[in-house]
Amino acid sequence: MDILTAITQRRATRAFLPEPVDDASVRRILETARWAPSGVNTQPWQVAVLRDETRARLTQALLAARAEGREPTPDYAYYPARWEEPFRSRRRECGLRLYQALGVAKDDPQAREIAWRNNYSFFGAPRALLFFLPRGVATGSWLDMGMFLQNVMLAALAEGLATCPQASIADYPDIVRELLGLEDDLMLVCGMALGHADPEAAVNQYRLPRAALEDFCRWYP
Repeated sequence: MDILTAITQRRATRAFLPEPVDDASVRRILETARWAPSGVNTQPWQVAVLRDETRARLTQALLAARAEGREPTPDYAYYPARWEEPFRSRRRECGLRLYQALGVAKDDPQAREIAWRNNYSFFGAPRALLFFLPRGVATGSWLDMGMFLQNVMLAALAEGLATCPQASIADYPDIVRELLGLEDDLMLVCGMALGHADPEAAVNQYRLPRAALEDFCRWYP
């Protein structure tokens, strides 16, 4: 698969087959992704690869926190406190298309809650990746992490695997750090489901539109 095709075919996969993913594939993905650019070659990213046992333990812990009604305490604010256009409309369309693909009605809060909890099970993916940055890094390191994450997802496609980057996994970073025995000075950026996509799942069939080039690009003489 050439790089242009990989970029346009990449999508957030939310239903996976039980087919296992071997460590060699994950290693090749990360070995490739590490060549992402970073300011003055700082390479600030840290990654935790969760196999079956630890992934299941984390899922149980996150689901328990959700069931207990614990308020999320992410290490950073992913979304704005106030949504403005065009982002508000794009967010609304994203939610509507997702729930339509899942067959979840707008007035069915129980089904919506079940759908949300699937985030914490990594949508059934056999591998879970967690991404961290050291506390105190400047904004540029977040740009570096974004480029590294994109490399991971594109390298996964080259391995015949699908991914879903998940900000939801960062809801309870203290739970993650405690379970993994990590230092408090590592901020949890996001998780990522990794595995073989279920080609029959309706949630893997829909695609969200992208803004036209004219909407975000200005040309100057």
